[in-house]
Amino acid sequence: MLRFPTGELNLAPRLPGGPLRTSLLVGSVIALAACSRPTGPIAIGLAGPFSEPRGASMLRAAQLAVNQVNAKRGIRGRKLELRIVDDSGNEDTAVRVAEQLYADPAIVAVVGHLSSGTSLAAARVYAGGATPTAMISPSASSPDLSGISPYVFRVCPSDLQHGPQLARFAWQTLGARRAGIIYLNSDYGRGVRRTFAAEFARLGGIVLEADPYIPATLAAERPGAELALREMRSLGLRWPVLGGDALTGIEADGAVAEGIRLSSAYLPDRRDERNIAFVADYARAFPGQRPDHRGAGAYDIVLLLARAMDQAGADRRAVRDYLARVGRGRPPFEGVTGPIAFDGNGDVAGRTVVIGVVQNGRLVTEVAR
Repeated sequence: MLRFPTGELNLAPRLPGGPLRTSLLVGSVIALAACSRPTGPIAIGLAGPFSEPRGASMLRAAQLAVNQVNAKRGIRGRKLELRIVDDSGNEDTAVRVAEQLYADPAIVAVVGHLSSGTSLAAARVYAGGATPTAMISPSASSPDLSGISPYVFRVCPSDLQHGPQLARFAWQTLGARRAGIIYLNSDYGRGVRRTFAAEFARLGGIVLEADPYIPATLAAERPGAELALREMRSLGLRWPVLGGDALTGIEADGAVAEGIRLSSAYLPDRRDERNIAFVADYARAFPGQRPDHRGAGAYDIVLLLARAMDQAGADRRAVRDYLARVGRGRPPFEGVTGPIAFDGNGDVAGRTVVIGVVQNGRLVTEVAR
């Protein structure tokens, strides 16, 4: 700390008109500083499996949100832009993608990654080093993400909500007393399997069998389910089928998917004004398409980050600190997926899941019976 004696301190050069010359010089420096304020675009990273169908809605919705922000003069007059990188849904690739985004000083925060495994792998990169950056996932549901870093957030419920809700629906609504589980052998699949089985057993149900498969065998979540469904149909089995939100999109498979139920943090038939407007805007921008939970989450994240940067500044630390106070000192963010208020673990407090059912090729909210 520098201390100065009391009294007048005259630093003006000993020239005629010195004090006036000093004030003009100071004024010139201030003018130069004002002119040097950043005027270029503000960048946020977008990371996900965009070469796969499950990444398409996330990409489209994020771009829609950016376009809407920029149509309203951007952020303090600066345009917002996406730096889009495909992680292929692969954990090793996700680490390389995270390193690339982290190293770009223009990137203020990252939207992604989409799945649990890639998010867990990338989180350690974003949270490290001298300039950590906030990562917000729209759909990574592994409980292991909770509290992993003060720079990691998500806007979706965890498997602690998905599995139990599916178990309660099976027991209470479908009247099921026995269940068989086919699950993806990943962080996501194991998490839903574990939490479903625990709640189903607590209710009095019996899990007869739990069989894993790996992506290399059945390609991915939805393709694996499609193959299992066709095998069941060929054997003449008409058992009720439940799944987690990774099955979103299976409604496009026609008759084989009819009647399937799945858990999700968001369904496009949500009846509130924000979501109705979002679904309409999405349909206009992408004719014939409807947003899913991945897209709705990404849309909310982009708009939340835009608000954070507008109010706190386009700085990595400032944005992270803003996010940490949303719902804890700052009002919740009202998104199309519902209110977003982060708890101390970076999770959305009170976020629950709903059960959807495939009807006539569309995924709609299951009506309580």
